[in-house]
Amino acid sequence: MDTERRLLLACALTAPVWARAQHHGHLDGQFERLNQPGRIGLPEIHAQQADTASPAPRAAHPGRWTARAPLPVPRTEMAWAVASRGRMHLVGGYAEQRVDRPYHHAYDPQANRWEELAPLPRGANHVGVAALGERIYAFGGFIEQNRTPHDESFFYDGQSWTRIRRLPEACGAMACIGLNGRIHLIGGAIGSDWRRSIDWHLVYDPQTDRYERRQPMPVARDHAGIVVVNQQIHLIGGRVDSFHTNSTLHHAWDPQTDRWNARTPMPTARSGHGCVLYRGRVFVMGGEGWQRVYGQNEAWDPATDRWESYAPMLTPRHGMGAVVLDDAIYVAGGGPQMGGGVKSAINEAFSLG
Repeated sequence: MDTERRLLLACALTAPVWARAQHHGHLDGQFERLNQPGRIGLPEIHAQQADTASPAPRAAHPGRWTARAPLPVPRTEMAWAVASRGRMHLVGGYAEQRVDRPYHHAYDPQANRWEELAPLPRGANHVGVAALGERIYAFGGFIEQNRTPHDESFFYDGQSWTRIRRLPEACGAMACIGLNGRIHLIGGAIGSDWRRSIDWHLVYDPQTDRYERRQPMPVARDHAGIVVVNQQIHLIGGRVDSFHTNSTLHHAWDPQTDRWNARTPMPTARSGHGCVLYRGRVFVMGGEGWQRVYGQNEAWDPATDRWESYAPMLTPRHGMGAVVLDDAIYVAGGGPQMGGGVKSAINEAFSLG
């Protein structure tokens, strides 16, 4: 199927929901520019950059998206979100004309309501976050726009943040996830004037407050998706130094052998995307590329090692937060155009019904 036909099919799948969302004012005043205060509508350039055409075969049951309560403040480049105690948590990022906000918002899907919680001790963007037990951990991040990382780390216990051991090296845009009582920090980017991706694989042990090293990932990259499937860590997509060199790479790390193994690549190369495990499949949605902001919603089935395409996002975005709560994927915030010039308060949920 050619690109034009795929795009028409994607639009046909979501047109009724999109129309209803617009009718109910779903997009009104949900955006703000990084360099100028005041709410705005969806930027015109979004129509030129939005890409929802997937080369993957269409799923028999594509699912659907619905609009949910927007963020209190338009935000982007949180990178990423975590689910903890039945809520989605977003920390740091760009907001209100700064790129080093310490904001910490939590979303309750049952009440369809956001709450502002204790802020990060140090504001940053592209903070590496992971949930482990009843705690949320935050590692590093950039203090300038997608560059100049810091090395501080913290955990949140439901009330306040506590400092933990600093990173071995200042880093941002890491992929972080909890597994077997420890947190894995994989990839990321370092530097300011010369920003570059790294291949490190650190493991933080909360019991000893120390880091250990594991086998580095095969290709250095940042802004990658991460998820645990059957006790193995899967790292999907991401960029090598910049979004000009986005990747479709999909590798799985086996803790028994400390080795990375290549799996079927993601159909659409991208970075800054959401990545979650939902109903036994790895769903990847959104992301960014050169003059592109992606809305593709593609899923990998571990049983068949194959990818399929599902209903694309109502509002394609990158640098947003994505988590699974109850029986739905929630995707909040993010940029509706390439780069960090515009932030959104959009919150949309995907479900297979």
